[in-house]
Amino acid sequence: MSFERSVTPDDLARLSAAREEADRAYNEALQLIDRSRIQEAVAMPHPPPRFDEDRITPINEQWPILGQNGTPKIAGLNEGGWKGRLAGFVWRMVGPIFERQQSFNAQLVDHINRNITHHRELHASIASTIQCLSDQVEALRKFELLLIWYFQKLTVFINSNDLETATLGRRITEDAREIVDILDHRTVGLGGAVSGVSDELLKRWESMLARERRFEGKVSALTAAHDEVRGTLAVVHQTGLTLKRELERLRAASATAAAASAPVGVIPPTVTTIPPTTPSIAPSTIQPTATSAAPGGAGSRMATSIDSYKYVGFEDRFRGSQELIRARQIEYLPYFEGASDVLDIGCGRGEFLELLREKGISGRGLDVNHEMVETCLARGLDATEGDALSYLQQQADGSLGGLIALQVVEHLDPGYLMEMLDVAYHKLRPGSHVILETINVASWYAFFSSYIRDLTHVRPIHPDTLSYLLSASGFQRVSVRYSAPFPEDGKLQPFPTIGGAAPGPEADVFNANVDKLNALLFTNLDYAAIGVRL
Repeated sequence: MSFERSVTPDDLARLSAAREEADRAYNEALQLIDRSRIQEAVAMPHPPPRFDEDRITPINEQWPILGQNGTPKIAGLNEGGWKGRLAGFVWRMVGPIFERQQSFNAQLVDHINRNITHHRELHASIASTIQCLSDQVEALRKFELLLIWYFQKLTVFINSNDLETATLGRRITEDAREIVDILDHRTVGLGGAVSGVSDELLKRWESMLARERRFEGKVSALTAAHDEVRGTLAVVHQTGLTLKRELERLRAASATAAAASAPVGVIPPTVTTIPPTTPSIAPSTIQPTATSAAPGGAGSRMATSIDSYKYVGFEDRFRGSQELIRARQIEYLPYFEGASDVLDIGCGRGEFLELLREKGISGRGLDVNHEMVETCLARGLDATEGDALSYLQQQADGSLGGLIALQVVEHLDPGYLMEMLDVAYHKLRPGSHVILETINVASWYAFFSSYIRDLTHVRPIHPDTLSYLLSASGFQRVSVRYSAPFPEDGKLQPFPTIGGAAPGPEADVFNANVDKLNALLFTNLDYAAIGVRL
């Protein structure tokens, strides 16, 4: 078995030449240091002679030329007679000259006295500086001697280490060659065996990978089938509940009819009846939605009631879970703080009614979908089946403390909606809020993804339109609150900056167009028009 060595003979020759060149340069430098002249001791200069102070004392004693009181030392100056007058005349002539001389003498003596200390300190400083320099030069000479001695010893140390290392290297090389020879003979067969095992393991791994991919495909298919079956079972379950309730109502109606048609004195057979769970409200002549009960025979009403479970399934699949809807609707609770008798039109599965109950706010729900109402009643909520306009017309003026309709107005005809808002204005107490949430059709994504998906939607309503309808119906402080923002990572992305540098003019135009498209396509998905009954 042969293998490629990591260090070739050329590498060893190159390293040996480099080491020899380094040894040569080192030896030359060491010889230059050995031949260099060690710095000899330098004779330092003597400090300057001391300041001559021999005449200081006589000068301090003899500098005054006038007397103690400033009078000249002239005989007869203070005597009377002609001698005194003559002396006074002479002093007046020469006195100012003597006074200036004495002032000069005083300043000169003072200057000499003050410089004596300076000259003494200067002499001492120069002497100490010379001594310090002498000590430093001597220390430098000693360091140079020790440095040369160190270099001389270092050469011997390096040579001995090189000799030992070379010896050990040769010994290791010889041992390594012996080991390599042994391994070359013993690993030939082992290498073939390892290669065979490696090939076999590679084949098995590829086979397992293919099986894993097939398994993942089957799992994905089973998961999709499971989701489809689960959705189908949910619809079947809802259908069973609906059929059960309708059969019980038919049975109760049959028993009532039999009792009414039985002859007097004949006791009809005993039939266990279950009373209807919701009161019956006659629909308005203006139908609010496509799913509300159309006026006509009992068969049409029963068919609508039976098929209402389909819209419940539609809500469960496309609008979102109850937890998601609660999280969105909880932001409307502050508008009804301290209120009572809040009406939730189109209450659906009762998410907002539950939020009102948790906050201690009395509320009731209204929905035209029979199954929605049954779902609310099963959860202990106050809900009634019927259309909004008919229900509002039956209420007393000022009896409601608030009105909310979430995702409802898009199901109503324009005439029905305007009449409902007019009636609602009179049924609300002063200070009550009205909240109408719907799909933001100004967002193209919301219109094409959410609005047209629901077959029961009648007409899209722009935020400006709904705000105007509230104002036209008498509500004040009308505002629009947008919600459900579109995810940022799903929007059109602007031109990125490179290295923190600002994009060029073309990129600025591109980014401006991206912002415009995002404002049209991917704005908030929902909005709510909010007004106050003053």
